[in-house]
Amino acid sequence: MSKTHASVAIHIAAILFGLTGIFGTLISASPTVITAGRAAFAVIALIVFIRLQGFSVCKGLNARSLVPLFLAGGMLAAHWVTFFIAVKVGGIAVATLGFASFPAFITIGEKVFFDEKVKQTEWITLLLITIGLILVTPSFDFTDKPTAGLIWAILSGLTFAIFTLINRRAANHIPAQQVACVENFFVVLFTLPFAAAEISTISNIDWLLLSLLGVLCTALSHYLLVASLMVLKARSAGIVIALEPVYAILFAAVLFAQYPPLRSIVGGLIMIGAILWSSTKKHGHT
Repeated sequence: MSKTHASVAIHIAAILFGLTGIFGTLISASPTVITAGRAAFAVIALIVFIRLQGFSVCKGLNARSLVPLFLAGGMLAAHWVTFFIAVKVGGIAVATLGFASFPAFITIGEKVFFDEKVKQTEWITLLLITIGLILVTPSFDFTDKPTAGLIWAILSGLTFAIFTLINRRAANHIPAQQVACVENFFVVLFTLPFAAAEISTISNIDWLLLSLLGVLCTALSHYLLVASLMVLKARSAGIVIALEPVYAILFAAVLFAQYPPLRSIVGGLIMIGAILWSSTKKHGHT
């Protein structure tokens, strides 16, 4: 995949990720069930896709390559569960704006784990993201539902950042669709024991929504994300994915008439603007 194709792929992934909160609102099931269901449908879709390409899901996999995929699957499961909790508790806008903090965690992680130099512009970006999060915070009363939702969303951003960093190792020399399939399989293993008791209560419409969430917003978006990470740096991919709140808030406004307060909008604009500014400065020096 060329850099141009990788850039297009990551933008499509951002739009699909933006729809995730919409499905999380529409599906009347617990966050763990939603996570297990979307991962299960994603695995089925990816197996079909891989077989149609004439490949085997297990080809080239060994104990050494499965370890990072297992860890990434665990982080992906934690990310999805915490994100859907944030959606259920705080709403789509709060969940997606809190999640948008993850590029800050990626920058810190790349410094700590990969010893990559953090530029001055990136430290400024971290500061602006922090300011944005303070503005996004509905209140500093932790018993307040929107505030609790934001905390879950920030935790979702942290686990997604760890997942992204692990994928820098996991995706090496393994086809993207195979990585996505195996990681989603591990997500099912992690979440199914906690979701099994609720599966029989899922309605037909929820099964349909789960299948769409699994195929479009999970299998396809995950494949595009992993494929782009083979070409782009984690920070470059993270910058585009950071636009997810824009898409999510637009979808929520059109479908549910959910409009975030002005303070949250200002905070979100500061965060997203800082991330995009950092991207512009970074690419301007390369």
